[in-house]
Amino acid sequence: MVLLGLTSAIGAGAIRMAADAEPLFQINLFQVVIAAANFVVFLVLMYTFAFKPVAKMLSDRKERIEQGLKDADQAKRDRESAETDRLAALTEARREANDILARAQKVAQETRDADIAATREELERMRVRASDEIEGEKQRALAELRGEVADLALKAAERLVNETMTDQRQRRLVEEFLADPTPKASSGTKR
Repeated sequence: MVLLGLTSAIGAGAIRMAADAEPLFQINLFQVVIAAANFVVFLVLMYTFAFKPVAKMLSDRKERIEQGLKDADQAKRDRESAETDRLAALTEARREANDILARAQKVAQETRDADIAATREELERMRVRASDEIEGEKQRALAELRGEVADLALKAAERLVNETMTDQRQRRLVEEFLADPTPKASSGTKR
């Protein structure tokens, strides 16, 4: 109960105070103007020290991002261009390699043909030289054989004639015989 009495006493004191006091809702124009001025000063300070740097930072970031995108696009174009250049260079290198290979094959074929021609010429020279040597040997052998035949013929003639001929006469007869190898028919000789 004491609590109830205490509450009623506080309530009655509050009512009396409210009756003595001014009305509860009253607009004080001076305080509104001060509050508005405080608010404007606060906004100016916020704009100057917070919004402006943040806006500049955001603007700089936007520019960096846009520049990064431009750089990325340029890098992509450069990469595509480099790829095209690389393919062109690769194609050119392959073409040059094929040209070099074709020239090398042509030079090798020409060298091979020249070597074959030189070998054929050398073989022909060797054949001609061998033919000449064979002909020379043949002539020497024939001359030697003629000399031996002449000696044999002289010996045979010497036996038939039973007379000894002089060396000088024998040589003359052999030379005559060799100069005219066709046998002459003797008109009065019989065997």
